[in-house]
Amino acid sequence: MKAADAVAKFLIAHKIQTCFELVGGMITHLLDSFAESGQFNIVSMHHEQSAAFAAEGVVRHDRGKTIAVAMGTSGPGATNLLTGIGNCWFDSVPCLFITGQVNTHELKGDRAIRQQGFQELDIVSVAHTLTKYAVRVDKVCDLLPQLHKALSMALSGRLGPALLDIPNDVQRAEISDELVEQWQNMPLTINSGAKITDAQLNQLKSLCRDSQRPLICIGGGARWADALGEWLLAADALGIPYVATLMGHERVVARHNYFNLIGSYGNREANWAVQHCDLLIVIGARLDVRQTGSDVEDFARQAKVVQIDIDPAQLDNRIQADLDICATAESLFESFSLRAEIFPNIAKNWLPELTKQRDRAESNEYADWEISPSELFKQLNRSLVKHPVDYVCDVGNHQMWAAQSLRLSPNQAVHYSGGMGAMGFALPAALGVAIQSKGKVVVITGDGSLQINIQELDTLNRLGLDITVIVMNNSVLGMVKNFQDMYFDGRDQSTKKGYSSPSFTDIAKAYGIEAYRIVTAADMADVVDLIAGHKGPLLIELMMEGATECRPRLAFGSKLDEQFPRLKSLES
Repeated sequence: MKAADAVAKFLIAHKIQTCFELVGGMITHLLDSFAESGQFNIVSMHHEQSAAFAAEGVVRHDRGKTIAVAMGTSGPGATNLLTGIGNCWFDSVPCLFITGQVNTHELKGDRAIRQQGFQELDIVSVAHTLTKYAVRVDKVCDLLPQLHKALSMALSGRLGPALLDIPNDVQRAEISDELVEQWQNMPLTINSGAKITDAQLNQLKSLCRDSQRPLICIGGGARWADALGEWLLAADALGIPYVATLMGHERVVARHNYFNLIGSYGNREANWAVQHCDLLIVIGARLDVRQTGSDVEDFARQAKVVQIDIDPAQLDNRIQADLDICATAESLFESFSLRAEIFPNIAKNWLPELTKQRDRAESNEYADWEISPSELFKQLNRSLVKHPVDYVCDVGNHQMWAAQSLRLSPNQAVHYSGGMGAMGFALPAALGVAIQSKGKVVVITGDGSLQINIQELDTLNRLGLDITVIVMNNSVLGMVKNFQDMYFDGRDQSTKKGYSSPSFTDIAKAYGIEAYRIVTAADMADVVDLIAGHKGPLLIELMMEGATECRPRLAFGSKLDEQFPRLKSLES
């Protein structure tokens, strides 16, 4: 059997049947085998970075339970995958990346030359710091064992991407049917990660018994846990409040006890809760500077901190917790049942005070703008509340506006590029999400972000997916412009001066996509209400020139609950 056919058989046996790619000479054998199997959904993209993001979208929709493949040819095809690989690495997404490579006899080996074969590039050395496992397969007998190991590694412990670099002659070599059968029937070797111990549970329960103002913080490491939803329902029943990081916010349903997003661009009530709780239980969050602010000594100033994380290196890092627990979020949720006797001393005024803080912070902080970001997302919340929807956000002020104001219903999710913060993520990732969900997806993007992978509007039109693209067009790279306003007296090199953006409405129509250009709040209300009933591709361009602020935000060096602009009503 041809090795490329064996790869197809192996992947199909493990229910990996979606592949995003941009064709090139060194992956033609693999592509042909995938297609000839009749069991692959092959999606041709216009850039390998988009292929990587789209594969990630499939995995994100299924909470890491489904693996997708992104594939690129040797040389530039491989390097173009790197941003997507890095996005998977930082946000713990288990994708499989396959790159083609020149024939083994054309590899430069140890020779002190830059390159031997055309488009030869050592992608394994380049990508090894961004993958859980990366290897070049130089012998056909190693191909299936290495594929088995790559998938096992990607799905073990803290999830992440794996890469296989397969030379062209290895792809077309022969492999015995017996060896193929052996490996395709061999279960993956998956280590799910450490479980919480009885001793750790007892320490945690002791802290909970003494707490009067407990607060739970859900991080990205907890967002895909099967038991998350039921566990938070138990927290609701007990009156225990919770907040989330940006990545944790992806899957938290907005109920009464949820006080939204913490951090530099977080909600005022969430940061107030962190700074006034007496016990902060952090589950699957690395507590980076965007989550805590730069003043780590003042973070959770009145609280004992418990940090639970699958990755031991993340514990005892920036924040010195009172109790560190290396364990999976799933094991915590399964072992740590939230019952009244666990929290016997919750102050009666704790939840009402947080609710009061949230109500005070609900004001429209953009009332001076014609189109208010918070009003846009409130309208989306209302009009789509009963619909299964995946939101996919790009990177910039629009991402933070969305994170502050989106309120998820059951059967809804939002997807962010977190640690990498990659502009251009949303549109291709939405393609992957929509292919997997077969439902409605709403992209939140900006003029700068959309232009990075705008060519995938053609892919959207070709596939006819139910994706609405909302472009918040302020004709400027707003988040960086905001930094320039604060630190460089408004000198706006490359954010406004030297920057330009087109009419996205015209571009969408050129790609065959229905599009609307919105300039007033009244028009916005009418068009946004169309989304729920619309089927197929749609683009809505909101004209927001001069809208460069995210309110509230934290200036560097300020304490977490001292966001700008200050509201006197929240200082008590």
